This record gives sequence, structure tokens and C-alpha cells, in this order.
Amino acid sequence: MTGRAYLVGAGPGDPELLTLKGLRALQEADVVIYDRLANPRLLEFARPQAERIYVGKEAQRHAMTQEEINALLVERVQQGSLVCRLKGGDPFVFGRGGEEAEALTAAGLRWEYVPGVTSAISVPGYAGIPVTHRGLCSTFAVVTAHEDPTKPESTIRWKHLADGVDTLVFLMGVERLPRIVELLLEHGRSPETPAAVISWGTYSRQRTVEGTLADIVSRCEAAGLNPPAVTLVGEVAALRDRLRWFDNRPLFGKRVLITRPREQAGELARRIESCGGEALLAPSIRIQPIPNPDLSGLAQGYDWVVFTSVNGVQCFRNALRASGFDLRRVGGARIAAIGPETARAVESAGLAVDFVPSRFVAEQVAEEFPEPLSGKRVLLPRARVARELLPELWRQVGATVDVVPVYESVPDESDVEEIREQLQSGEIDVVTFTASSTVEGFLRRFRNLDLSQIVVACIGPITADTARKAGLRVDVVAEEFTVNGLVEALEAHFAPIDT
Repeated sequence: MTGRAYLVGAGPGDPELLTLKGLRALQEADVVIYDRLANPRLLEFARPQAERIYVGKEAQRHAMTQEEINALLVERVQQGSLVCRLKGGDPFVFGRGGEEAEALTAAGLRWEYVPGVTSAISVPGYAGIPVTHRGLCSTFAVVTAHEDPTKPESTIRWKHLADGVDTLVFLMGVERLPRIVELLLEHGRSPETPAAVISWGTYSRQRTVEGTLADIVSRCEAAGLNPPAVTLVGEVAALRDRLRWFDNRPLFGKRVLITRPREQAGELARRIESCGGEALLAPSIRIQPIPNPDLSGLAQGYDWVVFTSVNGVQCFRNALRASGFDLRRVGGARIAAIGPETARAVESAGLAVDFVPSRFVAEQVAEEFPEPLSGKRVLLPRARVARELLPELWRQVGATVDVVPVYESVPDESDVEEIREQLQSGEIDVVTFTASSTVEGFLRRFRNLDLSQIVVACIGPITADTARKAGLRVDVVAEEFTVNGLVEALEAHFAPIDT
């Protein structure tokens, strides 16, 4: 076997800033070797069977030395593995990727460099500070605040930096900020020069301290700002007041736990992150198709097929294939979809949707149905455990309703110990529930946890009733029972109160 290493830039933190080539390397890798500044969310793109090895470094605390990391890369590639070395920012911008490439080259091994979005430009940008601006800045420099400690003296040309470059960006510089400021002032930079220090840039926990060279050190100390952080010095720092866009969004700073199945969490996570929040995944259930569901009624035909969830659409379609049928078997039936997400899933399967109710509860569906169902045959592919109200309402008016379970919700047994610790320590602001089954699964996994200080948000009244009966205080219930409706309800909940 011929191994290969990809030195992949993971970007500054926002998982959507990973490049397409980086994503492909991550998805194909046998081994993922990742550091502290690579967002853990990115690991979800790796194959389930891929080996994951953490080699992160913090001040005075290294999971591995750089020499050990180099040796690990060489060893895994020599074994024939496809290795994704996932590094925060860009591997070749103060990421020691050059040293890792040298080690691989010296061993005669194949490797590729996959550029990443460097924090040097993206973190200031997320704080509303462009590193260049035609009217203010024509040059910028990126400087490391952590030079090689084995060098006899600094090789940074402070005089040229201080008075010869418009914008200065220092990476990894919080602990050495006083010395950086001292050297810039000593070599001629004005104490009135605007400056900003941005911690955890592009994450929902991003914090920005603004000031000038005269007071930025004291302001950072007062704010208790911690690494990782990027320091920017230059006139462009004053643009933040006008160009701030990321950390003033409605859910900024909120850490939101998603309990729905992992394969369905993506849309909700993206909506939360687009509003400035940080999405954390802790699926309480997973969807398991029911083998060989009874589809014998298809031989007689149906007047209506009613889908109540995206899961029902997908599992019904798969069940048809497994039975040797295809969608033509329901071609003569009209299609109802409960909710816009379900409707989109039906249309993606190649079927037209004839009816979507305005509200997604059984009574409203029955009331708004476009034709009387007396004497009609209705197929309802759905979960094994679900409310019986809708089929009973239709049977009462003379319809023949075949309820065919095509899937069931079963407990998700994946490890969530880190999530438990964050719930206990108050690091999570919101827990979301998108179905009664997610409430029940969550409470099975996280027994005896105090959620009194955490906002509980439910996608609709039925889910909220389940949560209340289980003893939870429900703070947010979506008016529209969709992912968008849930996020909009959270935005309204956290909106500033006009005074």
C-alpha cells in the first residue's frame, strides 16, 4: 500500500471555512491527526472507522511534542494510511507545517499541502476589521509572537515593522502583548494607534477588546482575555464600529445543544450558526428503519399517501426499493405532507405534493384536508410510536386508514461525556427538542441534571407538552413547527427588550 499525508488547513474555527479540498481529504482519510485549534465539529466529516488522534498544544501542556508529531505522521504514512493532518488556520502560516513536510520528505513519503483560511486575516475580518483598506492601509504584516526559543535572539526587525508597515497582525500574542506594545512604542509607533485583540475569532465565543497602543494592555487585563487570540495594530482597527457584522447577530454567544438525530442535525446547526450561535450535537435518538414493513395494501391502491416527517419519506422510499417496488406504486395517489421540510423531502423523491396544512397538528390537518375522506383509502407511513389522533379522526368519517410503521426512534449510545460536563458547568445556554422522542431520549441519557438555568426550546406544542410532563420548564415554543420557526423563536426570546 502507498500512504500519503495531506497537511490540511482547518481554518480559524468556523467549520464552514474549511476548503472543498480539505473536506475531501478529511472524508477519505484513514487517520485524522488534529490539533487544538481545529474545530472538533470537523471530525464529524471523517469516516466512522477513521482513527482520530489528538496532538494539541497549549502553553506548558502538549499532548505531543512537535518531534513526536512528525514521527507519528511518518509512521502512519509508512503503514500505508491516508493521513489528514488537520491544523488550525493555514499549515504554512506559523503552523509548523513546514517542519512536518520536511519530516515526510526526508522519509521519502508522499504529501500534499492543502491551504487553509489563515486567522491572520479572517479573525480581524470577523471582528469587522479589514486588514487593508484603500483609504487607510496599503501594507500589512503577519508576525508570530512565539519565535523559536532556541534562537540566540529575536530576528524580528521591530524598527521596520513599527514605522514601515500600516497594519500589523500578531498571532499567539496575548501573553506577550505588553512586550509587543513596548517594542512598537520604543521604535516609533504612536501611542494613539488604534489596536484590537480578538479571542476565539470566528467562534460564537469570540470576544474583542478595542483600544490604542496606550491602553490596550490594561483593557485586555481588565477583560480577562485569554488565548487563542489575534492582535491587530493599525488605523483599520477603528473601522470596527462601522463594519461590525459577526458578533452583533441575534444568537451570538449562545451555545445551543441539538438533540435530534445526527443525520438530521445539519440544517438546524447551520441556521443557529448563521444567527451567530454555536451548535453542539448530542443526538438523543437515532432513526432505525423497520425491516420488511407491510406494503401489501399498495396492490389495491390508495387515494392519499400522507407523510408526517422527513424520516417517513426516506424510510418509505427505501422500503419500496427493498420490496422491489418504486415510486410508481403510489403514482395514482395524491400526496399530503405535514410541514414544509417534509414537503421538500417528498419533492426531492420525485413526487408532487398536493396538500400542506397551515399548521402541523392533527386537528388542523383533519380540518383543512382538501376533500372529504369518506370511502377513501389512506396510507400513513410513519414512526412505530406516534399519536393515534389523526388516523382515528379519519376513520370516524369513514376512511380506510392503513398505518404502516417504516421506522422507529431508538436511543443513541454515542459518547456524550463532554456534553454532560458542559451541561453541569453551565457552559450550554439552550437545549432544543424537535420531537417528543428527543425529549425522552435526552432524559434517558442525562438523568438527574439540573436544567433550571438552561433555556429549553421546543419545536411545537406536542413536544413542549412531553417536556413539561417530564418535569422540564419550557421557555420557548415555536409558532411555526419547523427548524426555521424554532430558530426564529429563539431569536425573539433573546432579542433585547426595548426600554
